[in-house]
Amino acid sequence: MNRMLILAGVLAAAAVAAPASAQVTVEMSEITCKQFGEYDPNTQAFVSEWMAGYFSATKNLVVVDERYVKRNTTKILAYCKKKPKETLFKAIEKNAR
Repeated sequence: MNRMLILAGVLAAAAVAAPASAQVTVEMSEITCKQFGEYDPNTQAFVSEWMAGYFSATKNLVVVDERYVKRNTTKILAYCKKKPKETLFKAIEKNAR
């Protein structure tokens, strides 16, 4: 819980401190396995945490366990190497538990 609050605080601080620029929208459901595999480790971690939060919320869970996020990220990356055209959402639905 504390990590999520810290993450939210860091993101809020970064958003406030960032200079005004064009708004960027990322359609999370359109990220492909290939794109996810090409992200740097920090971006992969960020996307993995976001996805974990999203899928936990769909199950009415309020806790995201970092151990499972790391384990599932490793499983997803291995799966994505085999199916680079698959969307990240589908890869997670098929492999994350």
